[in-house]
Amino acid sequence: MILRFDEGDRVEQQLSIAVAQPRCVAHDVRGNAQAHAEAVRAADARVVVFPEMSLTGYELDAVPVAPDDERLAPIVAACAETGAVALVGAAVPGPCIGVLAVDGDGARAVYGKVHLHGSEADRFVPGEPAVIEVDGWRLGLAVCRDTGVPEHAARTAALGIDGYLAGVVHADDEVEVHGERARRVAADHGVWVATAAFAGPTGGGFDRTSGRSGIWSSDGKLIAEAGAAPDEVARAVFRK
Repeated sequence: MILRFDEGDRVEQQLSIAVAQPRCVAHDVRGNAQAHAEAVRAADARVVVFPEMSLTGYELDAVPVAPDDERLAPIVAACAETGAVALVGAAVPGPCIGVLAVDGDGARAVYGKVHLHGSEADRFVPGEPAVIEVDGWRLGLAVCRDTGVPEHAARTAALGIDGYLAGVVHADDEVEVHGERARRVAADHGVWVATAAFAGPTGGGFDRTSGRSGIWSSDGKLIAEAGAAPDEVARAVFRK
């Protein structure tokens, strides 16, 4: 079953997408949710993509955040005001390294990272490829290492997608990695790609992260890019 965010059978020929890299304090879900809400308002986009575990930081001992957690209320309110769908990175029940899709009606867990690595596998269970639909656009989801495994993009593309959206954490010396992977996905599958990359320090030894969230067209051209600092947002429009 595909989770849909639209009004009736509306199909739009374009879709505004933003990638956000909010400031983050380890385990501070309440404070981080406020930062996410600010990013949603600043983004002015239908879909706002956030980095891996953006709500807690890349902290592998993070307590899973349930979709009905009242601390998500600021993000729900921001989405209600702007008409946005926010794809928030968090540990979610399972437990998985997951994605919460938040709109004005609340939050739902829509994805769990498929390709766990290192000590992640000691704590979390893998998910499966997944697609959400927003205004007729089918958007495949990914988290960090998923983007480095060509099979993941292939399995996701086989579900029928127009775009591939990912939240990642990369060290500052890996700043080129998500661009290389995005261009490969675009070349292999002819889809738009948006990658939200963590900015600022976080757990797991990532004292310095890359930032540089970006959006690439279906022919692999970089359309928009954020800088390296927290709180930056980049925005572009997907077109059919």
